Amino acid sequence: MESHNIALMIRNRELKTNITRGFQRRYQVHSPFVERLGLETELEGHSGCVNCLEWNEAGNLLVSGSDDLNAIVWDPVHHRTKCVIKTGHSGNIFSVKFLPQTGDRIIATAAADAKVQIHTVETKETSQAYKCHIGRVKRLATAPDTPYMLWSASEDGTIRQFDLRQPHTCNTSSKNCKNVLINLNIYVGAMAEAKCLAINPLQPQLLAVGCNDPFVRLYDHRMLESHSLSDKKKPCNSSPDDAKLPPGCVQYFAPGHLPPQLSKDLRRRFRAYVATYVNFSPCGRELIANLGGEQIYLFDIKQHRKVLKYQVVNGISSSLASNGVVKTVVDNFSVSSSKNGFSASANGAANGYHIPTLNGKRTVAEKRTSNSTHVSSHYNSSQELPPRALELKAKGNDAFCQQQFWTAVNLYNEAISYAANSAVLYANRAAAYIKRAWDGDIYAALRDCHKALKLDPNHTKAHFRQARCLYELRWFQEALSCLNNFKVKFPEQAEGTAAKTLEKDIRAAAFAETEDDDDEETSPQSDTTPSRRRRRLSIVSDQEKELRSQALDYEQRFCGHCNTTTDIKEANFFGSNGQYIVAGSDDGSFFMWDKETTNLVRVLKGDDSIVNCLQPHPSMCLLATSGIDPVIRLWSPRPQGEDTQDWLIDEVEAAAKANQRRMNADPLEVMLMNMGYRTRFTMAEGSDAEDEAETPIQCRTS
Repeated sequence: MESHNIALMIRNRELKTNITRGFQRRYQVHSPFVERLGLETELEGHSGCVNCLEWNEAGNLLVSGSDDLNAIVWDPVHHRTKCVIKTGHSGNIFSVKFLPQTGDRIIATAAADAKVQIHTVETKETSQAYKCHIGRVKRLATAPDTPYMLWSASEDGTIRQFDLRQPHTCNTSSKNCKNVLINLNIYVGAMAEAKCLAINPLQPQLLAVGCNDPFVRLYDHRMLESHSLSDKKKPCNSSPDDAKLPPGCVQYFAPGHLPPQLSKDLRRRFRAYVATYVNFSPCGRELIANLGGEQIYLFDIKQHRKVLKYQVVNGISSSLASNGVVKTVVDNFSVSSSKNGFSASANGAANGYHIPTLNGKRTVAEKRTSNSTHVSSHYNSSQELPPRALELKAKGNDAFCQQQFWTAVNLYNEAISYAANSAVLYANRAAAYIKRAWDGDIYAALRDCHKALKLDPNHTKAHFRQARCLYELRWFQEALSCLNNFKVKFPEQAEGTAAKTLEKDIRAAAFAETEDDDDEETSPQSDTTPSRRRRRLSIVSDQEKELRSQALDYEQRFCGHCNTTTDIKEANFFGSNGQYIVAGSDDGSFFMWDKETTNLVRVLKGDDSIVNCLQPHPSMCLLATSGIDPVIRLWSPRPQGEDTQDWLIDEVEAAAKANQRRMNADPLEVMLMNMGYRTRFTMAEGSDAEDEAETPIQCRTS
């Protein structure tokens, strides 16, 4: 009934009745519509993978670019082709844009042939070809109120700015094209690659750039001067008097658990961190990044949230903002980063969980155990909570005790949306994160412990879990400092087996890491070895090190998809207010999260292989997706009673778990998965016995 009334009001709005813009923004993407989202049609016309999509401002045109080297302008309302432009590119098209305020007459394309080209829609002709880049051009960006301006990001490490009103002749041999806005090779190293960029829609002076590292860089490009490559040839390890970025022109963002141990962590991983897509929210305040090899992160560019670590100030323990490793010596025991010696339990089987509706009316169907114990602290167990939050907390506790940690996290997420100042909810969610142990979960648990202790400084379990998280993150100095303060503040609990075991594990792992570092430093290595050569090429400037150390932390994190196979995978805001987050996945599905709770609310099968692109319509509840298949799929709310089960993924938890395993799998295993073999995965190291059973996965043929 509610969705029917909303549909009537939207119809009335189209008939020019008194419906406000606020109503449109609120109900453009409405929860009943999202619950009925299904396939509207498939647009056929390409003969290769569709790598990029773009709506025009009015939403009556859609343009796509493909491996077939063509750009197609579509009439999505009538589901037909408007025109096909043979671009003349000699490499796969990775990005396509309508030029703003040109009446949708001009589009720009960028491709693997290192070219940026300008095309006129009416004549289907190429009016300009820019050959400035020397690497694949992965992304273009435009500003809505800046006509005839275009920005490009290339794997040659440069961001270039084009003004179509000025004559331009490229000469790559002399490198004299004076349109280089940012040259990452000077600051980040010779191996830097720019993968994506975006312009803030409300503050067009702000330019976000994603690269082949976990840092998202936000520039005020008014402070940058265009130059040619020949203008600045200073090496990245040059003196402080050499070429630098102007002070205050850039701010770095990164998930707080990645940069401090990045260099060691990369040696132990099968995958690299790559920002495959960045974009701003409709209000311009939020910045989303799809981090290849990890999760999706949302940053608040106004909040300036600093990375959390642990520090002791005048004998009082607290989690504080820290720009780098805290140099605290505990009991004259100096330690460094180490392997993950702490075993956190991974997910148990969570049977019977169904996605709650976005308005929170549907509940969780799950098995109960009469003798289940609370995971909450005694301090806040009797604190008043809103009835709905109390109900969700109880369900979350039950799920936790049944080792249904994914379910528990979702329930605590929703409960926190009703009671944002409850220490017990944050502490409980931290416990669920530690047990689930997905990528980024331990740091998320550390943040929750910090929040719980801020609300309740005497929360015993939050304090102990904080030490446990610091250990899990291999921040051993901080872990020992935190544990020592725990022993002083809670002497009775400090005599328990858990505290003594944790301290023993921390010291043993720290000592082992110290020996490993000594062995590595003393082992002879030739300067000509590939690892040494790569190290020299990736040397960063002192300014870059300082900027990385000041990187700001994320606000929210969205989990469940897999992003390891392609480096053009998008993540976008869905809705005029950015109420939902959407992203594609290597498993051929696309995922939708509620932005407030970060819970996964819907998963749909969008491609036979991989979904890369998701572009929401500017004013309707309509989503365009594409990937490896040579078609574009349009998704809209289907009529009530219409069957959408053909595309709906019912087992969302199983899909999310499989994606987490896929991201952490050996590349050979992933290859076998993509070849269609049945393969087996074990859960995270150190999981409970019943969780270690190998689970057969039927893998899709790519």
